[in-house]
Amino acid sequence: MTAAKKFARASRSADMAAEKPAALIPLLDRDRSILAFNERVLAMASREDVPLLERLRYLCIVSSNLDEFFEVRMAPHVSAMRSGAAGLATFEAISAAAHALVDSQYAAYNDILARQFRRQGVEIVSHGDRNAEQRDWVEAYFRKEVRLLLLPVSLDPSHPFPMVASKSLNFIVRLGDKDAFGRHNEVAIVKVPRVLPRISALPERLCSKKKLFVSLSSVIRAHLHELFPGREVHEFSQFRVTRNSELQVQEEDVSDLRMALRAGLEHRQFGEAVRLEVSSGCSKFLSDFLVQQFELPQACLYRVNGPVNLNRLTQLIDLAAEPRWLWPTYQASYPKALVAGGSVFDRLEQGDICIHQPFESFDGVLDFLRQAVADPQVLAIRQTVYRTGADSEIMALLREAVRRGKEVMVVVELKARFDEEANINWAEMLESIGAQVVYGVLGLKTHAKMLLVARREGRSIKRYVHLSTGNYNP
Repeated sequence: MTAAKKFARASRSADMAAEKPAALIPLLDRDRSILAFNERVLAMASREDVPLLERLRYLCIVSSNLDEFFEVRMAPHVSAMRSGAAGLATFEAISAAAHALVDSQYAAYNDILARQFRRQGVEIVSHGDRNAEQRDWVEAYFRKEVRLLLLPVSLDPSHPFPMVASKSLNFIVRLGDKDAFGRHNEVAIVKVPRVLPRISALPERLCSKKKLFVSLSSVIRAHLHELFPGREVHEFSQFRVTRNSELQVQEEDVSDLRMALRAGLEHRQFGEAVRLEVSSGCSKFLSDFLVQQFELPQACLYRVNGPVNLNRLTQLIDLAAEPRWLWPTYQASYPKALVAGGSVFDRLEQGDICIHQPFESFDGVLDFLRQAVADPQVLAIRQTVYRTGADSEIMALLREAVRRGKEVMVVVELKARFDEEANINWAEMLESIGAQVVYGVLGLKTHAKMLLVARREGRSIKRYVHLSTGNYNP
Protein backbone atom coordinates (compact mmCIF):
# COMPACT_ATOMS: atom_id res chain seq x y z
CA MET A 1 0.00 0.00 0.00
CA THR A 2 1.36 3.39 -1.00
CA ALA A 3 1.86 6.17 1.49
CA ALA A 4 -0.96 8.14 -0.17
CA LYS A 5 -3.41 5.26 0.23
CA LYS A 6 -2.40 4.78 3.87
CA PHE A 7 -3.00 8.48 4.50
CA ALA A 8 -6.40 8.34 2.78
CA ARG A 9 -7.47 5.31 4.84
CA ALA A 10 -6.30 6.98 8.06
CA SER A 11 -8.22 10.13 7.14
CA ARG A 12 -11.43 8.15 6.52
CA SER A 13 -10.99 6.38 9.89
CA ALA A 14 -10.52 9.70 11.63
CA ASP A 15 -13.62 11.12 9.97
CA MET A 16 -15.68 8.09 11.04
CA ALA A 17 -14.43 8.44 14.62
CA ALA A 18 -15.31 12.11 14.61
CA GLU A 19 -18.87 11.26 13.53
CA LYS A 20 -19.46 8.94 16.53
CA PRO A 21 -21.91 10.35 19.08
CA ALA A 22 -20.21 11.87 22.09
CA ALA A 23 -22.18 9.51 24.33
CA LEU A 24 -20.18 6.57 22.94
CA ILE A 25 -16.83 8.06 23.97
CA PRO A 26 -15.98 6.69 27.44
CA LEU A 27 -15.03 9.40 29.92
CA LEU A 28 -14.15 9.25 33.60
CA ASP A 29 -16.65 11.12 35.76
CA ARG A 30 -14.67 13.71 37.71
CA ASP A 31 -16.85 13.65 40.82
CA ARG A 32 -17.00 9.86 41.03
CA SER A 33 -13.22 9.81 40.56
CA ILE A 34 -12.76 12.18 43.52
CA LEU A 35 -14.88 9.91 45.71
CA ALA A 36 -13.02 6.83 44.46
CA PHE A 37 -9.71 8.49 45.32
CA ASN A 38 -10.95 9.11 48.85
CA GLU A 39 -11.96 5.46 49.13
CA ARG A 40 -8.28 4.63 48.56
CA VAL A 41 -7.20 7.18 51.18
CA LEU A 42 -9.70 5.66 53.62
CA ALA A 43 -8.27 2.20 52.98
CA MET A 44 -5.03 3.41 54.61
CA ALA A 45 -6.93 3.84 57.89
CA SER A 46 -7.53 0.09 58.03
CA ARG A 47 -3.99 -1.06 57.28
CA GLU A 48 -2.25 -2.80 60.15
CA ASP A 49 1.18 -1.73 58.84
CA VAL A 50 0.32 1.96 59.27
CA PRO A 51 0.97 3.52 62.73
CA LEU A 52 -2.19 4.03 64.76
CA LEU A 53 -2.30 7.83 64.87
CA GLU A 54 -1.39 8.01 61.18
CA ARG A 55 -4.39 5.80 60.45
CA LEU A 56 -6.54 8.32 62.29
CA ARG A 57 -4.93 11.08 60.23
CA TYR A 58 -5.96 9.33 57.00
CA LEU A 59 -9.52 9.11 58.32
CA CYS A 60 -9.50 12.85 59.07
CA ILE A 61 -8.05 13.65 55.64
CA VAL A 62 -11.01 11.92 54.02
CA SER A 63 -13.36 14.00 56.16
CA SER A 64 -11.60 17.22 55.15
CA ASN A 65 -11.59 16.17 51.49
CA LEU A 66 -15.32 15.43 51.62
CA ASP A 67 -15.99 18.87 53.07
CA GLU A 68 -14.26 20.46 50.10
CA PHE A 69 -16.00 18.08 47.69
CA PHE A 70 -19.42 19.18 48.92
CA GLU A 71 -18.43 22.85 49.12
CA VAL A 72 -17.08 22.96 45.57
CA ARG A 73 -18.58 20.11 43.52
CA MET A 74 -22.04 19.31 44.83
CA ALA A 75 -24.11 22.46 44.28
CA PRO A 76 -24.63 21.97 40.52
CA HIS A 77 -25.88 18.40 41.11
CA VAL A 78 -28.33 19.49 43.82
CA SER A 79 -29.60 22.27 41.54
CA ALA A 80 -29.92 19.91 38.56
CA MET A 81 -31.83 17.40 40.68
CA ARG A 82 -34.27 20.11 41.77
CA SER A 83 -34.79 21.33 38.22
CA GLY A 84 -35.98 18.02 36.80
CA ALA A 85 -35.23 14.48 35.71
CA ALA A 86 -32.27 15.49 33.53
CA GLY A 87 -29.91 15.68 36.48
CA LEU A 88 -31.60 13.14 38.72
CA ALA A 89 -29.59 10.07 37.70
CA THR A 90 -26.26 11.83 38.13
CA PHE A 91 -27.26 13.25 41.51
CA GLU A 92 -28.48 9.86 42.74
CA ALA A 93 -25.28 8.10 41.64
CA ILE A 94 -22.99 10.65 43.27
CA SER A 95 -25.15 10.82 46.39
CA ALA A 96 -25.16 7.03 46.76
CA ALA A 97 -21.37 6.90 46.41
CA ALA A 98 -20.94 9.71 48.97
CA HIS A 99 -23.29 8.03 51.46
CA ALA A 100 -21.42 4.74 51.07
CA LEU A 101 -18.09 6.46 51.66
CA VAL A 102 -19.36 8.22 54.80
CA ASP A 103 -20.77 4.94 56.14
CA SER A 104 -17.38 3.30 55.52
CA GLN A 105 -15.66 6.16 57.34
CA TYR A 106 -17.68 5.73 60.50
CA ALA A 107 -17.42 1.93 60.33
CA ALA A 108 -13.63 2.30 60.18
CA TYR A 109 -13.68 4.68 63.13
CA ASN A 110 -16.04 2.69 65.36
CA ASP A 111 -15.16 -0.90 64.46
CA ILE A 112 -11.42 -0.57 63.87
CA LEU A 113 -9.72 2.58 65.13
CA ALA A 114 -11.70 3.24 68.32
CA ARG A 115 -11.20 -0.39 69.37
CA GLN A 116 -7.48 -0.23 68.60
CA PHE A 117 -7.16 2.95 70.64
CA ARG A 118 -8.98 1.38 73.59
CA ARG A 119 -6.58 -1.56 73.52
CA GLN A 120 -3.75 0.96 73.82
CA GLY A 121 -5.43 2.76 76.72
CA VAL A 122 -6.59 5.76 74.67
CA GLU A 123 -10.26 6.66 74.73
CA ILE A 124 -12.67 9.54 74.24
CA VAL A 125 -14.95 8.86 77.19
CA SER A 126 -18.67 9.39 76.68
CA HIS A 127 -20.91 10.76 79.44
CA GLY A 128 -22.43 7.34 80.15
CA ASP A 129 -18.97 5.81 80.71
CA ARG A 130 -17.59 8.50 83.01
CA ASN A 131 -17.24 7.78 86.71
CA ALA A 132 -18.38 10.24 89.40
CA GLU A 133 -15.03 12.06 89.62
CA GLN A 134 -14.79 12.45 85.87
CA ARG A 135 -18.33 13.81 85.71
CA ASP A 136 -17.48 16.34 88.43
CA TRP A 137 -14.47 17.52 86.41
CA VAL A 138 -16.57 17.80 83.23
CA GLU A 139 -19.24 19.76 85.09
CA ALA A 140 -16.66 22.20 86.43
CA TYR A 141 -15.11 22.54 82.96
CA PHE A 142 -18.53 23.21 81.43
CA ARG A 143 -19.40 25.95 83.91
CA LYS A 144 -15.98 27.59 83.83
CA GLU A 145 -15.03 27.38 80.14
CA VAL A 146 -18.09 26.52 78.05
CA ARG A 147 -21.35 27.76 79.53
CA LEU A 148 -20.72 31.50 79.11
CA LEU A 149 -19.98 31.05 75.38
CA LEU A 150 -23.25 29.27 74.60
CA LEU A 151 -26.29 31.24 73.51
CA PRO A 152 -29.41 29.09 72.99
CA VAL A 153 -32.02 30.52 70.64
CA SER A 154 -35.63 29.33 71.07
CA LEU A 155 -37.47 29.66 67.78
CA ASP A 156 -40.65 31.74 67.59
CA PRO A 157 -42.03 34.47 65.29
CA SER A 158 -39.62 37.03 66.73
CA HIS A 159 -36.70 34.57 66.71
CA PRO A 160 -36.68 32.78 63.33
CA PHE A 161 -34.28 30.02 62.40
CA PRO A 162 -30.80 31.59 62.65
CA MET A 163 -28.27 31.86 59.86
CA VAL A 164 -26.08 28.83 60.41
CA ALA A 165 -22.54 29.16 59.08
CA SER A 166 -21.13 26.46 56.84
CA LYS A 167 -19.44 23.57 58.69
CA SER A 168 -20.22 25.00 62.13
CA LEU A 169 -21.35 22.54 64.83
CA ASN A 170 -24.76 23.12 66.36
CA PHE A 171 -27.36 21.41 68.54
CA ILE A 172 -31.05 21.30 67.80
CA VAL A 173 -33.29 20.72 70.83
CA ARG A 174 -36.97 19.85 71.20
CA LEU A 175 -38.40 21.24 74.42
CA GLY A 176 -41.47 20.59 76.52
CA ASP A 177 -43.58 22.95 78.65
CA LYS A 178 -43.53 26.73 78.16
CA ASP A 179 -40.76 29.24 78.60
CA ALA A 180 -40.59 31.95 81.28
CA PHE A 181 -42.82 34.19 79.15
CA GLY A 182 -45.51 31.55 78.72
CA ARG A 183 -44.60 30.78 75.09
CA HIS A 184 -44.71 27.25 73.74
CA ASN A 185 -41.62 27.48 71.52
CA GLU A 186 -40.83 23.85 70.90
CA VAL A 187 -37.49 24.02 69.03
CA ALA A 188 -34.24 25.69 70.04
CA ILE A 189 -30.81 25.98 68.42
CA VAL A 190 -27.49 26.09 70.26
CA LYS A 191 -24.39 27.13 68.33
CA VAL A 192 -21.14 25.52 69.45
CA PRO A 193 -18.30 28.10 69.58
CA ARG A 194 -15.40 27.43 67.22
CA VAL A 195 -12.95 28.99 69.68
CA LEU A 196 -13.24 26.04 72.07
CA PRO A 197 -11.14 22.87 71.58
CA ARG A 198 -13.21 19.94 70.34
CA ILE A 199 -11.15 17.43 72.34
CA SER A 200 -9.89 17.98 75.92
CA ALA A 201 -7.68 15.72 78.01
CA LEU A 202 -8.86 14.56 81.42
CA PRO A 203 -6.35 15.13 84.26
CA GLU A 204 -3.95 12.24 84.85
CA ARG A 205 -5.35 11.65 88.33
CA LEU A 206 -8.68 10.68 86.71
CA CYS A 207 -7.23 8.43 84.01
CA SER A 208 -5.93 5.32 85.86
CA LYS A 209 -2.70 5.31 83.83
CA LYS A 210 -4.62 5.68 80.56
CA LYS A 211 -4.96 8.58 78.14
CA LEU A 212 -8.57 9.69 78.46
CA PHE A 213 -10.30 12.55 76.69
CA VAL A 214 -13.72 14.17 76.42
CA SER A 215 -15.28 15.76 73.36
CA LEU A 216 -16.80 19.23 73.50
CA SER A 217 -20.07 17.93 72.06
CA SER A 218 -20.25 15.33 74.85
CA VAL A 219 -19.63 18.02 77.48
CA ILE A 220 -22.43 20.19 76.09
CA ARG A 221 -24.77 17.23 75.63
CA ALA A 222 -24.35 16.22 79.27
CA HIS A 223 -25.37 19.70 80.46
CA LEU A 224 -27.80 20.72 77.74
CA HIS A 225 -30.68 20.89 80.22
CA GLU A 226 -28.89 23.66 82.14
CA LEU A 227 -29.35 25.95 79.13
CA PHE A 228 -33.14 25.67 79.44
CA PRO A 229 -34.04 26.05 83.14
CA GLY A 230 -37.59 25.08 83.99
CA ARG A 231 -38.07 23.17 80.72
CA GLU A 232 -37.73 19.53 79.80
CA VAL A 233 -35.41 18.50 76.98
CA HIS A 234 -37.34 15.86 75.02
CA GLU A 235 -34.99 15.33 72.05
CA PHE A 236 -31.75 16.74 70.73
CA SER A 237 -29.13 16.14 68.10
CA GLN A 238 -25.92 17.61 66.81
CA PHE A 239 -26.10 18.95 63.28
CA ARG A 240 -23.77 20.52 60.76
CA VAL A 241 -24.63 22.03 57.39
CA THR A 242 -22.20 22.31 54.47
CA ARG A 243 -22.81 25.13 52.01
CA ASN A 244 -21.72 25.85 48.48
CA SER A 245 -18.48 27.82 48.91
CA GLU A 246 -17.32 28.18 45.33
CA LEU A 247 -16.84 31.88 44.57
CA GLN A 248 -18.66 32.65 41.34
CA VAL A 249 -17.08 35.69 39.72
CA GLN A 250 -17.61 36.50 36.04
CA GLU A 251 -14.13 37.87 35.43
CA GLU A 252 -14.94 39.41 32.06
CA ASP A 253 -17.64 41.53 33.72
CA VAL A 254 -15.54 42.62 36.72
CA SER A 255 -13.47 45.79 36.73
CA ASP A 256 -11.71 45.00 40.05
CA LEU A 257 -11.25 41.27 40.69
CA ARG A 258 -9.85 41.84 44.16
CA MET A 259 -12.88 43.81 45.33
CA ALA A 260 -15.27 41.35 43.68
CA LEU A 261 -13.64 38.42 45.47
CA ARG A 262 -13.61 40.23 48.80
CA ALA A 263 -17.34 40.92 48.41
CA GLY A 264 -17.94 37.24 47.65
CA LEU A 265 -15.95 36.15 50.69
CA GLU A 266 -18.37 38.00 52.97
CA HIS A 267 -21.15 35.60 51.94
CA ARG A 268 -19.20 32.37 51.46
CA GLN A 269 -20.19 30.98 54.87
CA PHE A 270 -23.88 31.37 54.03
CA GLY A 271 -24.21 30.00 50.51
CA GLU A 272 -26.72 27.41 49.32
CA ALA A 273 -26.91 24.35 51.60
CA VAL A 274 -25.72 21.12 49.94
CA ARG A 275 -25.31 18.67 52.83
CA LEU A 276 -26.81 18.20 56.30
CA GLU A 277 -25.13 15.95 58.89
CA VAL A 278 -26.98 14.84 62.02
CA SER A 279 -26.35 12.26 64.72
CA SER A 280 -27.57 8.77 63.89
CA GLY A 281 -30.09 8.95 66.75
CA CYS A 282 -31.67 12.20 65.57
CA SER A 283 -35.46 11.88 65.61
CA LYS A 284 -37.44 12.12 62.39
CA PHE A 285 -39.17 15.22 63.73
CA LEU A 286 -35.88 17.08 64.19
CA SER A 287 -34.25 15.86 60.97
CA ASP A 288 -37.36 16.72 58.92
CA PHE A 289 -37.42 20.15 60.55
CA LEU A 290 -33.79 20.79 59.59
CA VAL A 291 -34.20 19.43 56.06
CA GLN A 292 -37.11 21.81 55.58
CA GLN A 293 -35.22 24.79 56.99
CA PHE A 294 -32.25 24.23 54.70
CA GLU A 295 -34.50 23.35 51.73
CA LEU A 296 -32.66 20.12 51.02
CA PRO A 297 -33.82 16.84 49.50
CA GLN A 298 -33.72 13.85 51.85
CA ALA A 299 -30.76 12.40 49.93
CA CYS A 300 -28.64 15.30 51.22
CA LEU A 301 -29.24 14.19 54.82
CA TYR A 302 -26.34 12.20 56.34
CA ARG A 303 -26.93 10.35 59.61
CA VAL A 304 -23.51 9.68 61.15
CA ASN A 305 -22.74 7.10 63.79
CA GLY A 306 -20.19 9.06 65.77
CA PRO A 307 -18.71 12.56 66.01
CA VAL A 308 -20.26 15.01 63.57
CA ASN A 309 -17.16 16.19 61.67
CA LEU A 310 -14.48 13.54 62.07
CA ASN A 311 -11.88 16.04 60.91
CA ARG A 312 -11.86 17.58 64.39
CA LEU A 313 -10.27 14.36 65.67
CA THR A 314 -6.96 15.64 64.32
CA GLN A 315 -6.63 17.30 67.74
CA LEU A 316 -6.37 13.81 69.23
CA ILE A 317 -3.24 13.16 67.15
CA ASP A 318 -1.44 15.98 68.96
CA LEU A 319 -2.94 15.25 72.37
CA ALA A 320 -2.16 11.53 72.30
CA ALA A 321 1.21 11.97 70.62
CA GLU A 322 3.27 8.81 71.02
CA PRO A 323 6.29 8.24 68.72
CA ARG A 324 5.47 4.56 68.15
CA TRP A 325 2.01 5.53 66.83
CA LEU A 326 3.42 8.01 64.29
CA TRP A 327 5.58 7.82 61.19
CA PRO A 328 9.23 8.62 61.99
CA THR A 329 9.92 12.30 61.38
CA TYR A 330 11.62 12.83 58.03
CA GLN A 331 14.47 15.34 57.96
CA ALA A 332 15.15 16.63 54.48
CA SER A 333 18.81 17.28 53.69
CA TYR A 334 20.16 20.64 52.60
CA PRO A 335 20.45 20.68 48.78
CA LYS A 336 23.69 18.90 47.84
CA ALA A 337 24.37 21.31 44.98
CA LEU A 338 24.57 24.20 47.45
CA VAL A 339 26.80 24.92 50.43
CA ALA A 340 24.99 25.98 53.60
CA GLY A 341 26.10 29.50 54.43
CA GLY A 342 27.76 29.95 51.03
CA SER A 343 26.78 32.34 48.27
CA VAL A 344 24.01 31.03 46.04
CA PHE A 345 25.01 33.55 43.36
CA ASP A 346 28.61 32.28 43.28
CA ARG A 347 27.34 28.73 42.92
CA LEU A 348 24.99 29.68 40.07
CA GLU A 349 27.98 31.15 38.21
CA GLN A 350 29.11 27.53 37.77
CA GLY A 351 25.82 26.38 36.24
CA ASP A 352 22.18 25.56 36.88
CA ILE A 353 21.04 23.74 40.02
CA CYS A 354 18.32 21.12 40.35
CA ILE A 355 16.82 20.67 43.82
CA HIS A 356 14.88 17.48 44.53
CA GLN A 357 12.09 18.37 46.96
CA PRO A 358 10.88 17.14 49.40
CA PHE A 359 13.98 14.93 49.73
CA GLU A 360 16.10 18.06 49.73
CA SER A 361 14.81 20.92 51.86
CA PHE A 362 13.24 24.22 50.82
CA ASP A 363 16.00 26.05 52.72
CA GLY A 364 18.06 26.43 49.55
CA VAL A 365 15.28 28.46 47.93
CA LEU A 366 14.82 30.55 51.07
CA ASP A 367 18.58 31.20 51.18
CA PHE A 368 18.44 32.39 47.57
CA LEU A 369 15.76 34.96 48.44
CA ARG A 370 17.41 35.92 51.75
CA GLN A 371 20.69 36.65 49.99
CA ALA A 372 18.91 38.56 47.20
CA VAL A 373 17.20 40.79 49.77
CA ALA A 374 20.44 41.44 51.68
CA ASP A 375 22.67 41.96 48.61
CA PRO A 376 23.09 45.69 47.74
CA GLN A 377 23.84 44.71 44.13
CA VAL A 378 20.35 43.23 43.68
CA LEU A 379 18.14 45.80 42.01
CA ALA A 380 14.82 44.00 41.52
CA ILE A 381 12.87 40.94 42.67
CA ARG A 382 9.85 39.58 40.82
CA GLN A 383 7.87 36.65 42.17
CA THR A 384 4.63 34.71 41.89
CA VAL A 385 2.54 34.17 45.01
CA TYR A 386 -0.16 31.47 45.05
CA ARG A 387 -0.29 30.05 48.59
CA THR A 388 2.25 31.17 51.16
CA GLY A 389 0.79 30.41 54.58
CA ALA A 390 -0.43 32.77 57.28
CA ASP A 391 3.01 33.43 58.81
CA SER A 392 5.22 33.55 55.73
CA GLU A 393 8.96 34.27 55.74
CA ILE A 394 8.71 34.72 51.97
CA MET A 395 6.33 37.66 52.41
CA ALA A 396 8.43 39.10 55.25
CA LEU A 397 11.48 39.00 52.95
CA LEU A 398 9.62 40.76 50.13
CA ARG A 399 8.53 43.43 52.57
CA GLU A 400 12.15 43.86 53.69
CA ALA A 401 13.26 44.09 50.05
CA VAL A 402 10.87 47.02 49.52
CA ARG A 403 12.20 48.67 52.68
CA ARG A 404 15.76 48.38 51.31
CA GLY A 405 14.75 50.19 48.15
CA LYS A 406 14.63 47.28 45.71
CA GLU A 407 12.06 47.13 42.94
CA VAL A 408 9.59 44.42 43.98
CA MET A 409 6.85 43.12 41.71
CA VAL A 410 4.57 40.29 42.81
CA VAL A 411 2.07 38.31 40.77
CA VAL A 412 -0.59 37.37 43.33
CA GLU A 413 -3.08 34.65 42.39
CA LEU A 414 -6.30 35.76 44.04
CA LYS A 415 -8.24 32.63 43.08
CA ALA A 416 -6.35 30.26 45.39
CA ARG A 417 -9.37 28.34 46.64
CA PHE A 418 -10.01 28.92 50.38
CA ASP A 419 -6.87 31.09 50.53
CA GLU A 420 -8.44 34.00 48.67
CA GLU A 421 -8.71 36.19 51.75
CA ALA A 422 -5.12 35.56 52.84
CA ASN A 423 -3.83 36.37 49.35
CA ILE A 424 -5.94 39.54 49.13
CA ASN A 425 -4.54 40.65 52.50
CA TRP A 426 -0.96 39.97 51.36
CA ALA A 427 -1.58 41.89 48.13
CA GLU A 428 -2.96 44.91 49.98
CA MET A 429 -0.06 44.84 52.46
CA LEU A 430 2.53 44.80 49.66
CA GLU A 431 0.78 47.59 47.76
CA SER A 432 0.60 49.72 50.90
CA ILE A 433 4.42 49.70 51.27
CA GLY A 434 5.18 50.39 47.61
CA ALA A 435 5.49 47.02 45.90
CA GLN A 436 3.92 46.56 42.48
CA VAL A 437 1.16 43.94 42.55
CA VAL A 438 -0.54 42.36 39.55
CA TYR A 439 -3.11 39.58 39.43
CA GLY A 440 -2.13 37.27 36.61
CA VAL A 441 -3.91 36.54 33.34
CA LEU A 442 -7.68 36.79 33.01
CA GLY A 443 -9.28 33.35 32.78
CA LEU A 444 -6.14 31.46 33.83
CA LYS A 445 -4.69 30.52 37.21
CA THR A 446 -1.08 31.11 38.21
CA HIS A 447 -0.09 27.86 39.85
CA ALA A 448 3.71 27.68 39.88
CA LYS A 449 6.77 29.00 41.65
CA MET A 450 8.63 31.66 39.66
CA LEU A 451 11.21 34.01 41.17
CA LEU A 452 13.46 36.37 39.18
CA VAL A 453 16.30 38.35 40.71
CA ALA A 454 18.01 41.14 38.73
CA ARG A 455 21.58 41.79 39.99
CA ARG A 456 24.14 44.34 38.84
CA GLU A 457 27.47 42.67 38.05
CA GLY A 458 30.04 45.10 36.68
CA ARG A 459 28.59 46.99 33.73
CA SER A 460 25.74 44.55 33.11
CA ILE A 461 22.63 43.36 34.88
CA LYS A 462 22.35 39.58 35.25
CA ARG A 463 19.15 37.67 35.92
CA TYR A 464 18.85 34.67 38.25
CA VAL A 465 15.70 32.55 38.22
CA HIS A 466 14.02 29.93 40.36
CA LEU A 467 11.32 27.78 38.66
CA SER A 468 9.23 25.02 40.16
CA THR A 469 5.77 23.56 40.40
CA GLY A 470 3.68 24.16 43.51
CA ASN A 471 3.68 27.26 45.70
CA TYR A 472 5.97 29.28 47.94
CA ASN A 473 4.81 27.73 51.20
CA PRO A 474 7.74 26.05 53.00
